[in-house]
Parts: sequence; structure tokens; C-alpha cells
Amino acid sequence: MSGATTAYYVPHSARWPIVGSIGLFIFFYGFASWLNDAPLGREMFFLGVGVMVFMMFGWFGQVAKESESGAYNSQVDSSFRLSMMWFIFSEVMFFAAFFGALFYARTFSGPWIGGIGGGGADVTNALLYQGYDYVWPTNGPGDIGGNFQQMGWFGLPLINTLLLLTSGVTCTFAHHAIRAGHRKPFILWLLATVTLGFIFVFLQAEEYMHAYSAMNLTMNSGIYGSTFYLLTGFHGFHVTMGAIILLVVMIRAIRNHFSAENHFAFEAAAWYWHFVDVVWLGLFIFVYLV
Repeated sequence: MSGATTAYYVPHSARWPIVGSIGLFIFFYGFASWLNDAPLGREMFFLGVGVMVFMMFGWFGQVAKESESGAYNSQVDSSFRLSMMWFIFSEVMFFAAFFGALFYARTFSGPWIGGIGGGGADVTNALLYQGYDYVWPTNGPGDIGGNFQQMGWFGLPLINTLLLLTSGVTCTFAHHAIRAGHRKPFILWLLATVTLGFIFVFLQAEEYMHAYSAMNLTMNSGIYGSTFYLLTGFHGFHVTMGAIILLVVMIRAIRNHFSAENHFAFEAAAWYWHFVDVVWLGLFIFVYLV
């Protein structure tokens, strides 16, 4: 252990992971409580949000200071890259579970209770759900949530698709710019990417408000409503986080933190952003189009 440039850097006091764990616990406990109308659910949710924001400011700042001080060597850089790869893989599996739930509901459980398929589906339909004809989208035999309209692909969903695809292009242009050592174009392309990301989130909020107020499409609208908001809502959360991360990267770029040789913080954010783009394409096809 002869120095920072040869030794594998380990922080002396890594308090931010425990702060983040506490924040996540409060966040999800509050969110679940809020959904179930439990006491203090909303307050716990926003307290968790506050703890998470505090954690991100502190942790991002610490990592930036460590990077700019020259504390990281090539081994640490490799660890960062492997960690980001495994993180994105975990996100792939996260969304795969929800896509799997949508697929199962549409292909197996829905048709089965509608009397379609073998295994006694016709008997189950005749005894328990007589008169129910399965057609997707559905809110089930109980007509849960009442009548609703299906969310179409044209309009805001299509606009948001074009916005995210364009943001992927601007993010790639930013990557080429920093690799060539062109700092100003790098910042401008980053600004374009961040702007498109936040516009996407704003338009998705508009879509949700229209769905609730004009279409009676809510999270209580049976399996269709729950899977629609589960998939698009979690994706919107990921877009929000990705845009915030890119915003932090842009602020660091303005402060001249990156060079053509050293810019993995941006690369990690770019990987995440492209992953978000790909997930949205899957959502657009299987939630809105099919």
C-alpha cells in the first residue's frame, strides 16, 4: 500500500449506504402505507424522499471529490464498471418480472377464467365466472373500478417515444464529444438530453392526469390498470432518476471534471439512459400497441 494511485481505495467511513438503506425503507413503507390508506403513509413517503435526496447529494459529492483528488486507480475503475453492469442487469430482471406479470395475465390467467384453453377452463368459467368473455384490456369478471377507456398509442405516448429516442441520440453525441475532448459540445448535448428527459416526465404526468380524469383509468381498474401504472410508473421513476443523474454529470462537466480519458461517471449514466430507452420501447409495444 504505497499510495492512492497504486492502492485500492476504500473509504474510511462509508455512512451513505446505511443512510440510503434507511431512506429506501421509509420511502417504500410510506408508499405502501399510502396506497392502503394507512395512517402517516403520505408523510412517511415524503420523509423517505427527503432522506434519499439528502443521501444522493452527499454520496454524489463524496464520490466526485474522491475522483477529482486522484484517489481512484484502474482497479477501482474496473470495479465501478462491473458494478454498473450488475446494477443494470438487476434492473433488467426487475422489469422482466413486471413484463412477465403482464404476459401471464394476458396469455394465461385472463383467457383461463374466460373459459379459453384446457385444464378445466370451461368448467371454471361456467361455475365461477359465467357470462364473462375475456377480451384484453380487461378489469376482470368483477368489472373492478367500473368502465374505463384503453390508453392508446397515439398522442402523448408516441410523442414520449420520439422524445426518448431523440434523447438517446443526443446522449450518444455527448459521448462522442467528450471522447474527442470537445467540452462545450459535450455540455450542450448533455443539456439537450436532460431537457428531453424532464419533458418526458412532464408529459407522462399529463398523460396520467388525463387517464384519471377523462378515461376513468386508475390503478383500481383491474389487472389492466394495475399493470399499466406499475410498468409505466416505475419506468417514469427510472427516467426521473436518470435525468437527475445526467443533470449532476452536466454540472460536473461545467466544473471541468471530465476529460477525454477520464469520464466514466458520464459513461455509467449513459449506459443507464440507453437501458431506460430500450425498456420504453418494450413498454410502447406491449402496453400501448399490442
